[in-house]
Amino acid sequence: MAALGLGALASPAIVSQALSSSGELNYLGWSGYDFGALFRTFTEKTGITVNFSEQPDQEAMLAQARIAAQGVGADIVEPSIDRLPEWLQADLLQPWNDGNVSLDLYDKAFLTGSAMHKGRRYFLPVVWGAEALAYARPAAPQTYGTASLTALFDEKYRGKVAIRPSSGLAAMGRVLEAEGKLPRPWLDGYKDEAAMRQLWDLALAEATRRKAVIGQFWSSENDALAAFRSKGCTLGLTWDTTAQVLTADDVGFVAPREGAFGWLQGYGLLKNARNAEQAHEWARFIVTPEASAAYATAFSANPAARGAIDRLDARLRDFLRAAYPDDALSKVWWSPAQPPWFVTLRSEYAQKWQAA
Repeated sequence: MAALGLGALASPAIVSQALSSSGELNYLGWSGYDFGALFRTFTEKTGITVNFSEQPDQEAMLAQARIAAQGVGADIVEPSIDRLPEWLQADLLQPWNDGNVSLDLYDKAFLTGSAMHKGRRYFLPVVWGAEALAYARPAAPQTYGTASLTALFDEKYRGKVAIRPSSGLAAMGRVLEAEGKLPRPWLDGYKDEAAMRQLWDLALAEATRRKAVIGQFWSSENDALAAFRSKGCTLGLTWDTTAQVLTADDVGFVAPREGAFGWLQGYGLLKNARNAEQAHEWARFIVTPEASAAYATAFSANPAARGAIDRLDARLRDFLRAAYPDDALSKVWWSPAQPPWFVTLRSEYAQKWQAA
């Protein structure tokens, strides 16, 4: 983080807004990451102490927030945007003050409509990642603008495609939608069980017909790495973190023209937050390019602030610019809310495809 200039993170605007501030910020976030230097810089600039409570997953985070709602105390939480409806349904969040969180510092690609509820903003993005096309440069070259999800099911890559079953079926659904072969929008399947069965039946049937293209189904990053390194795969739908590792194997990574599959993580302000102003000061701080880059580096993900990519390690900066050129970020297909019934059925469909 020192290499990112963390010691000079705060802009004069942030300092001036925080001069009279003091107190605490109680933060329910993800375990396994070292944000210590970032928290110390924030405290030095604002006088606010961050009390960070590590949570292993979103279920634990939600459970702790329910306890906090009884008066134990927490101010901000860090869910992914596809889980935001659960927080709203539980009535645990209050809206952010748009005029007090430096919205102009975000890359507009990450200020999605899914963050809004009844005209108010309940989610502020902090990091993101995506699944897109990983390709062996000599054997399966891809170029942004022409690279497409359809390549994952092309017979010319027979036995050479690496894919996660659930993502692969979603990719097939989006391909069929783009070709006008679905009776209704693909997103309808995330809202209604009958619609999901109708749409995923069609995707499963077509994906099964083209199953011979699959060389390796993967479920973990190690599986995906092995698909390219020892299973003979030359094309795949993989996480960007996987593709970063594979650059050493002359594997490229690019968003398909339909848009990469994206996940977005960010902040919710708890309804009973005792330190709402301190939370807003954190929001203004973390969206500065330097802080955004430092947080993303600590989290091994991608930053949401404008200009933050320029402050990343040069190799990661160049990787992201090549993977998401031109209008690629504006086309990211953000993961929609996934009700429990959907998650269960999606797993069943994935298993059917693997067993077919």
